[in-house]
Amino acid sequence: MDNRTKTDRGKRIKAFCAACPFTVPIFAGFWFLALAYGVLMNANGFSFVYPMLMSLLIFGGSLEFIAGSMLMSAFAPLETFLIALLVQSRHLFYGITMLDIYKGMGWKKPYLIFGMCDETFSINYSARIPEDVDKGWFMFFVTLLNHLYWVSGATVGGLLGSLFTFNTKGLDFVMTAMFVVIFTDQFMKEKKKYTALIGIGSTILCLLVFGKEYFMAPSMLTILLLLTLFKKPIGAIYGGGEEK
Repeated sequence: MDNRTKTDRGKRIKAFCAACPFTVPIFAGFWFLALAYGVLMNANGFSFVYPMLMSLLIFGGSLEFIAGSMLMSAFAPLETFLIALLVQSRHLFYGITMLDIYKGMGWKKPYLIFGMCDETFSINYSARIPEDVDKGWFMFFVTLLNHLYWVSGATVGGLLGSLFTFNTKGLDFVMTAMFVVIFTDQFMKEKKKYTALIGIGSTILCLLVFGKEYFMAPSMLTILLLLTLFKKPIGAIYGGGEEK
C-alpha cells in the first residue's frame, strides 16, 4: 500500500469518525420510525422486499408511508406524481441552499443530492466540521449513515412485522421532536438570531394565512425570498467575526 493510498484511507476514517456522532440522534429517530414503517407494510400484505427497496430508492419517510397506501389504490400515475411532488417539494429549497456547498464534490455529488433528507441537510448545513477533516467525505458519511439507518430499520420491520401487531399512531411525533432538538441546538449556538427569527416568523405567518395543510411550501418560499433579499446584511453579520 503506497503512501497516497494510506493517506486517502486515513482521511476517510477520520471523516467517518467525525460524522458518526452527529448521526446518532438521527439513528434513534430513523430506526424506530422505519421499523414501524416496515411493520405497517407487512400488515398491509407486502413482503419485506417492498419496504427494503422503497426505503433504498425513494428514501423519503413521509412519501413512503403515503406510497404504501397508493400501492393498494387504483392505478393513477398523474395523481401519484403530483402527490410525490407536493410532499417532497421542500427538498427543492434545501437543494438551492446546498448548491455552493456541494461544489467540487466530484463523484460524491450525485449521491449527496439523492440522499439529502431533512435530517442530513440539517447536519451538513450547520455542523462545524473540524479543520483537519475532509468536508466532502464528512458529508458523504453523514448522508450514507442516515440512509443506512432508514433502510435497515425498514427491512427489519418488514421481516419482523408478521410476528407482532404494531400500532403506528403518533409515531410521526418522533421526527418532530428530533427537529425541535436540532433547531434548539442551532438556535442556542447563534449569537445573532436573525435567520432563526426569519424562519419562525415566516412559518407562523404562512400558517395563519394558508392553514396547516398548505403552509409548508409558502413558508419555504417566503424564507428563501427573505434570506435572498437580506443576503448581504446577514452575510456581513455572520462573516464579521460573529460565532455561527
